[in-house]
Amino acid sequence: MPSTLVKTNKSTVFSLYVVPLIALIIALAQPASAEVKLLRGQTVYVPAYSHIYHGDREVPFYLTVTLSVRNTDPEHPISITAVEYHDNDGKLLTNYLKAAVKLAPMGSIHYIVKESDRSGGAGANFIVRWRSESKVTEPLIESVMISTATQQGISFTSRGQAVRDEP
Repeated sequence: MPSTLVKTNKSTVFSLYVVPLIALIIALAQPASAEVKLLRGQTVYVPAYSHIYHGDREVPFYLTVTLSVRNTDPEHPISITAVEYHDNDGKLLTNYLKAAVKLAPMGSIHYIVKESDRSGGAGANFIVRWRSESKVTEPLIESVMISTATQQGISFTSRGQAVRDEP
């Protein structure tokens, strides 16, 4: 009698908890249907770090920053209309463009903040504005931070985030 009771309970537990849990796992494991977003322009915020801190004394570790802008559209060019570098307080430090720059389909461009330029701080950022006459796929905009000043090199990336879509 007790073994029958145990079997019933295991069966009930299996049908009430295990089956729905497996169904949930399978549903979550399905690839999301990625929708390709087509746009005519954006303003993109890109985090950058001219230094990061390490150790208990919060010693700054200075980095070279590379901003990379990549046109991911295979058919249409885009125009980069602004590349601004801001410090921790949001103060504009450098305006990299005097005029718009055209990026060919699948083309890219980069901007460098030298390791010796410590003005940005750990909260530095870029604002990148781009536009296109045609609807295009979103460009890939990211910053790459690197230093090989010591025996332990460090590098990491930071992806841009659109803060405004242009109509």
